[in-house]
Amino acid sequence: MLGLLKDKLLSEERFKADQIKTLLSYFQPVITEKGELLLHKGQTSKHLYFVNKGCLRVFCIQPDGKESTRFFAFKGQFGTAFPSFIKQDVSIALIDTVEKSELLKIHHHDFQRLLSSVPGWESLYRKELEHNYVESILRIESFVTMNATERYRRILKHEPHLINRLPNRIIASYMGISQETLSRLKSDRSF
Repeated sequence: MLGLLKDKLLSEERFKADQIKTLLSYFQPVITEKGELLLHKGQTSKHLYFVNKGCLRVFCIQPDGKESTRFFAFKGQFGTAFPSFIKQDVSIALIDTVEKSELLKIHHHDFQRLLSSVPGWESLYRKELEHNYVESILRIESFVTMNATERYRRILKHEPHLINRLPNRIIASYMGISQETLSRLKSDRSF
């Protein structure tokens, strides 16, 4: 189960064999069912997850009960409720698995220890944070500057796997639109 993470470590940074062995030793496997909650609102995110198979979703529940999806992690990606994980403070977000998933998790304490003890780990973490930061800003900008049709086109161009892989209710919550609007957009032949 560590093979994909090992491949990522080898491709992203120039880790030595003993460093990879050390890094991998801190990750524990987690097998989840579809819809399994890994973090509840009000808890502190104690783990960073690496997705071997499946999909991790970070989302919030609005006062009216509607879900608002803010982040996905698919195969080969890291994910958690980053504000809570970084600050070690309670989370307003929840984490669940959209599909039956195979994950690896590392505890915050161990993660921090590796940042100071394994050269390259901090660089990999920074790259992941920078990527997620840019994606978050682009998504926020899409809410400010684009209508639903333009946001749908953006997803078709940059994240087409979402459309065929995820349920409409989750895609709609990610786009900030109703399921009905998403259905109309999906049925429009001009895309």
